[in-house]
Amino acid sequence: MTPLALPGESARMRRALPALLLCLAALVLAACSAPPQAAPTTVTVRLWDDQVAKAYGTSFAEFERRNPDVRVQLDVVPYADYFAGLPEQITGGAADDVFWLNSSYFGSLADSGALLDVGALLPGREGRWVPAAVDQYRRGGKLWGVPALTDGRIVVYYNKALLAKAGVDPAALAWNPDPAKDTLLPALRRLTVDTSGRHPGEPGFDPKAVAVYGFNAGRDLQAIYYDFVGSNGGRFQDPDGTFAFAEPRSVEAFQYLADLINVAHVAPDADDTNDNPDFARDAFLAGRLAIFQSGTYNLRNVADGASFEWGVAPMVAGPVGRVSVVNSVVAAGNARTPHRDAVAKVLDWIGSEQGADPVGGRGAALPAVTGSQQKFFDYWRERGVETAAFGAEGGSATIDPPVGARFGAGSRAFNPVFGEIFAGRTPVGPGLQKAQDAANAAIVSG
Repeated sequence: MTPLALPGESARMRRALPALLLCLAALVLAACSAPPQAAPTTVTVRLWDDQVAKAYGTSFAEFERRNPDVRVQLDVVPYADYFAGLPEQITGGAADDVFWLNSSYFGSLADSGALLDVGALLPGREGRWVPAAVDQYRRGGKLWGVPALTDGRIVVYYNKALLAKAGVDPAALAWNPDPAKDTLLPALRRLTVDTSGRHPGEPGFDPKAVAVYGFNAGRDLQAIYYDFVGSNGGRFQDPDGTFAFAEPRSVEAFQYLADLINVAHVAPDADDTNDNPDFARDAFLAGRLAIFQSGTYNLRNVADGASFEWGVAPMVAGPVGRVSVVNSVVAAGNARTPHRDAVAKVLDWIGSEQGADPVGGRGAALPAVTGSQQKFFDYWRERGVETAAFGAEGGSATIDPPVGARFGAGSRAFNPVFGEIFAGRTPVGPGLQKAQDAANAAIVSG
């Protein structure tokens, strides 16, 4: 049924219709002439740590809420492959906008103009960050990255049941080239056992059928050989960046480590560990390694992966005490990025408390942002993990981390020889001299 029209209604509607149509047309024209909404700028961030990537997921979600014009895409590359093609990608313009760097490679990249000058990009921010991390990545008077993570002292993670059964006190472990003063090797012999229940030195012990190893001696710069060299009073490099690890004290340290693998059989075979930096960690988590010397960067992995009771103790001491390498990681900006303003926002966020709090707050790693570090320690203490060994209780002496613009080139020269040394196929003294000569030639030739 059609509703009845009120008197005069139809006439009024006919008079109003042209005006209404004009208004609608104006609205359509205005909508068509409005500039389209710009799509958010995507900034890619390359890193090598899965645990930090999870924390960054939380961190960058908040960043994107505050900065709706920027999106962050994480590119997680395993450390074993991380640097294989990075320089070529940077040169070819295919690198991520932001990427983690350690001190092994940053010097050459900074010198080549591949990195953004963070001091100029983010003036006045340096007070946020651990001074040692800032100093490590300053070159030519400029800062070439935002300090993201820093390591405390190297420590030992230990399997409580295995050490208790063997009567080993993890805090009393000390290595020494003099067997009369060495407490580490005797303890590792008690901890190492083959599938028949025999220990190294006992009749019938089978080094090819080891069920549990004592220790993760191996070609691990950060957790093992730098620290053994330092704790014997040796050097790895001179201040000018040339290599000096063929000197007698350093040779003693490498000889001790190689013998743990190939003579005493208390550490995994180098053929297993040379090309798999996670082998020792995975063996520890599987209950096949009693003592795992490593750093804060593996604390989250151990906590999530170990199904047994474990503890943290100060690192193994040497003849001159406990000497740890303390290293930091920076987030570097790609100088060729087409999104410099967006990259500046992302770098600023990574180096802020708001950005770093999720990293420390979930115990993923120790932030280099000083205001976020307590969250890391609090997280683990609330879960019954004592973190003092990562700090002053872990020893006050340190050995310098890798230095020099050409360290990466040097490491590519010495690493194959180191692999043969740890595998027992090359004598330690001559092998280190060969590796040192090759590494120093590499940093000169470029």
